[in-house]
Order: sequence, then C-alpha cells, then structure tokens
Amino acid sequence: MRPARSDTLGGPLRTVVRAGRALAGYLNAVLGGQDYARYVEHLRRNHPECPVPTEREYWRERHDAADRNPTNRCC
Repeated sequence: MRPARSDTLGGPLRTVVRAGRALAGYLNAVLGGQDYARYVEHLRRNHPECPVPTEREYWRERHDAADRNPTNRCC
C-alpha cells in the first residue's frame, strides 16, 4: 500500500480555479454572454406574441444595429 499523500496543492489550486472562474464570469459579462438569454426572457415576458429569434439572428441584428448607429461606441 502507498502512503497517503498530503494535499499540499489543494488550497492554492482551489484558489487558482476560483480566480479562473471569476475571470471567465467577468469576461462573459463584459462581452455580453448573457444578453441573448435576457432578451429571450424579455420577449417571453413582455411580448409573448412575438417570435423568438435564434441566437444567430439576434447577434446579427444587434451588430447591424450597431453599424447603423455608431454613436453608441468608442471607435
């Protein structure tokens, strides 16, 4: 039988994993990762008669709208 190895990397490894998840969550929020889900929820709650676009259609329309109205961005 092998002797039990002490878990010396458990604490720091958990910290790195937690930091990685926090960074991923932050980037997801900044880049708009939940925007489509929020939009679908808004449509279903406030406009149940409207068809729900696919995610691809949603992003295409969103980018087209940004191109039509460039005043809302920095560049």
